[in-house]
Amino acid sequence: MFNPQFSLLALTLLAMSCILIACGGGSSSTSTDSDNDDSSIPSNSDNDDTNESLATWMINTSSRSAQIFESSGSSVGVLEDVQLAEAQTIDGVEYTYIETNGIPKYDTVMTQDMIDALNNRPLANSDFDAGTTTATVGDLVTFGEHIGYNSSTENCSDTGGSGYWPPGPGCPTSLERGEYFTAEPAPASNDSNCSTGLGTIGLMVNGSAIFDWGDGMSWGQNIWYNLAPIAEQYDVDICGGHAANGEYHHHFYTSCLADLVSDNGDEHSPIYGFAADGYPVYGPWENNNELAISAWKIRDYSASESEGGCNTPGERSCILNDVYDVSQGVNYNITAGPDIGENVSTLSGNTLAAVDGYYLEDYYYAQATANGAQLDEHNGHDNNDGRGYHYHITLTSDSGKLSPAFPYTIGPTFYGELPDNAVRSCESTTPGGPGDGGPPLFLF
Repeated sequence: MFNPQFSLLALTLLAMSCILIACGGGSSSTSTDSDNDDSSIPSNSDNDDTNESLATWMINTSSRSAQIFESSGSSVGVLEDVQLAEAQTIDGVEYTYIETNGIPKYDTVMTQDMIDALNNRPLANSDFDAGTTTATVGDLVTFGEHIGYNSSTENCSDTGGSGYWPPGPGCPTSLERGEYFTAEPAPASNDSNCSTGLGTIGLMVNGSAIFDWGDGMSWGQNIWYNLAPIAEQYDVDICGGHAANGEYHHHFYTSCLADLVSDNGDEHSPIYGFAADGYPVYGPWENNNELAISAWKIRDYSASESEGGCNTPGERSCILNDVYDVSQGVNYNITAGPDIGENVSTLSGNTLAAVDGYYLEDYYYAQATANGAQLDEHNGHDNNDGRGYHYHITLTSDSGKLSPAFPYTIGPTFYGELPDNAVRSCESTTPGGPGDGGPPLFLF
């Protein structure tokens, strides 16, 4: 469970914006809104599973953003959500093909807690043009609408969205992407699971990208990797997302999407999206008021080496030899990380306490049996309930307060094989990381 000090977590990340209250389902008087048009979903397929999968996507062929435009200088808003979801067969393999611009239709009703969270940001005086948000309680804020932020100039002045995002990340742009998700996902063979890595690892049902736990930054040389939901907690919008190179994405749960899919925690969550390996990603609830449980635990650095600690209370002086088996001992031949609770600076200039659980290396797989609400090392399970294997977005509850729980969405590795035409390739790498752009997660 997250340390209570994570109350910083953007006031529960603001990212969770208005957890379990209405955050996105209203319509804006400034948008050319209409009901989602599902005419592009095939209705003549004999495959019930395929039809059910297609029906989860939020199809829209007419509603356009009033804030984000198709191109620089254009006055035509980007089509929101997903424009096409259809079954396709390629070389005898069934796929769901998705076309989207990556711009969601989020309409957020501002609450007093949200206004207070915005105005209490550590750098509010410089984050906002006037030192505070221009939004007021009861306002219906559409995705990309100006709420007073001193936003980046990246894309914002060209294609819109200035004032909706805090300083740092640029504004999202229309991606006009087409992606394939296998309709016949299969487990990875011979323990060859691919790391999730940086960039898109799946899509939400509204076309927004799913990113994993990392932001690619580390405190040391290829060690002490940032957990994006923590290190970037002041870099996300009121729906818990932001853009990288114009691509809007979520690293963790967003109540804005939860509201759109009518997930209020009174039963098993519906599908929130699909991973690159084709397996569905469900919301955080396993049952009525019961959260799915992550199998990853926070290390205790004061514990013995056989228990995954370093015998150094309050000090990050060692890393695990095997994050999947703490009995394999630890490695002291590394650059020590910040002390537990030591202040560190983020890319956006905020100062955060590096509490236990701030970095990737603070976690280990607890080897819990995936059954009931318990998840496996990939953040998924199969309970023989007709859903098959599926991932969960994960949260923890502390005295009724919900916070994102590592690994947040999918990962750290995929459960399934990655098809050649998947949104994510296992072979793509970045310096210092094994398969798929991730840090050296399994090479300690």
